[in-house]
Amino acid sequence: MKKETKKPVKSSEPTAGWRLTMKDIPEKDRPYEKCEREGVGALTDAELLAILIRTGNRQESALSLAIRILAQAQPPGILGLLHLTLPELMEQKGIGRVKGIELLCVGELSQRIWRTLTLSEAPALTAPEAIAAFYMEEMRHKEQEEMHLMILNTKQRLIRDILLFRGTFNHSPASPREIFIEALRYHAASIVLVHNHPSGDPTPSAEDRRTTVRIQEAGAMLGIRLLDHVSIGEQAYFSFKERGILSL
Repeated sequence: MKKETKKPVKSSEPTAGWRLTMKDIPEKDRPYEKCEREGVGALTDAELLAILIRTGNRQESALSLAIRILAQAQPPGILGLLHLTLPELMEQKGIGRVKGIELLCVGELSQRIWRTLTLSEAPALTAPEAIAAFYMEEMRHKEQEEMHLMILNTKQRLIRDILLFRGTFNHSPASPREIFIEALRYHAASIVLVHNHPSGDPTPSAEDRRTTVRIQEAGAMLGIRLLDHVSIGEQAYFSFKERGILSL
């Protein structure tokens, strides 16, 4: 009697060393093919991120990993991606040191492109709303308070943006001495101060008001005008110039 042999059944479980790739996704849903077929503008945020990530992990494709990263970012989506640190990115399974650094660089590059474009379209960054628009997306989600110094030339065009301080929650000290050291170094004709309020409320504190008056007085002695001090909140801003606090 002929002995019957059973063929081994192929397991649906991933084997050791097996990795889910883009080829396991139906062709019509693959980001690379979709980009070629419909153009880069047709890609979703997750699909763009998946192309940058390139590979996923043993349980997820690059696209699934991208969707999860965007969903877990705070705030969710591509804006939240800009606020992730390298250690936070590396906590994601499938994101190592190199991929994490690449994503940080892409985020920084996108911000620089946006700021350069905004600057090139602005005739002069002296109107409070223009200053707020220039810094809003960069600063409104910051968890620490930052103070930026805008160095302006005689035509009131921005020639340098300097991060003066990154402080603790709701506290970013700034002294006239440190501000005007930078202003004199870059031959400022005038300056503007910009800082954020992590609370989301741009209303200046009593200390903000006192510091601003001291800086304006020091600038007058040096011949460098403080044109404005703008505080950034959550989709809102406060301008010392607009409120008549600065005597110009």
